[in-house]
Amino acid sequence: MVTVAALYRFAPFDCPADMQAPLLAVCKDHGIKGTLLLAHEGINGTIAGTAAGIEKVLTHIRTLPGCAQIDVKFAAAEVMPFLRMKVRLKKEIVTLGVPGIDPARHAGTYVKPEDWNQLIADPATILIDTRNDYEVKIGTFEGAIDPKTTNFSDFPAWFENFRETIPSGAKVAMFCTGGIRCEKSTAYLKSVGVEDVFHLQGGILKYLETVPEEESRWQGECFVFDQRVSVKHGLVPGEHVECHACRMPLSPAEQASPYYQEGVQCPYCEAERTDDQRERYAERQRQVELSEQRGSAHLGQAG
Repeated sequence: MVTVAALYRFAPFDCPADMQAPLLAVCKDHGIKGTLLLAHEGINGTIAGTAAGIEKVLTHIRTLPGCAQIDVKFAAAEVMPFLRMKVRLKKEIVTLGVPGIDPARHAGTYVKPEDWNQLIADPATILIDTRNDYEVKIGTFEGAIDPKTTNFSDFPAWFENFRETIPSGAKVAMFCTGGIRCEKSTAYLKSVGVEDVFHLQGGILKYLETVPEEESRWQGECFVFDQRVSVKHGLVPGEHVECHACRMPLSPAEQASPYYQEGVQCPYCEAERTDDQRERYAERQRQVELSEQRGSAHLGQAG
């Protein structure tokens, strides 16, 4: 069994380029694969390997400035989900596209999962889902506003229009999958003068792990960026699969559509595909299935 660790931390890195080579070396020394992003605002990424190897990498990361308390979420995979190890330098570890945002110092108020229900049940609270439209479509919190954004960088433009509808004295609560996007978006709101801002600590995943299902205000499943595609309460795998052509998460009903062909197309993209593309996708799917039979990963499966 492979251990998968998703991690992030907003922290002040004066020179992330100096951290790149040592971090890559410790990952490779312990057989770890995946992708880590470094920027002046911190670190973000997902890695996989043995439990012991992951711990060696986390020990190294915890020595980086401001990373002693880095947020890490663990999962298990039957096979290695990545082909190589990459440590990349970026302008942002999650792209909002607004300069000067500093979540390490100016994020909103953290709300623990066990206190979240009370906050969002308050009629004075405006609840906003900061995730992308394809994530929201398979599940969200009861009463949450969906900005219908395609990318996180679309959020500031959406909010600039939406903020005019916020009544005086309202509280704004935001959430995302693991906490990184809602943490940065609360810092953005504070930068434009919205002060009473809250976000779900640990994100939806921590909520589904912590809050009993009978007390939950979550509806549906939660999209995740790994081989599970979606999870339910207790973080058990959900029923969605990902279309390998357009990356859209598909429910069991959508998988039953006559327009769905595994690895080739789905109801969301079939009208956009040419016969040549379908042929290429079908060949890729055949290679994936052959690789599975041999017990190895195929380039079309892992990134």
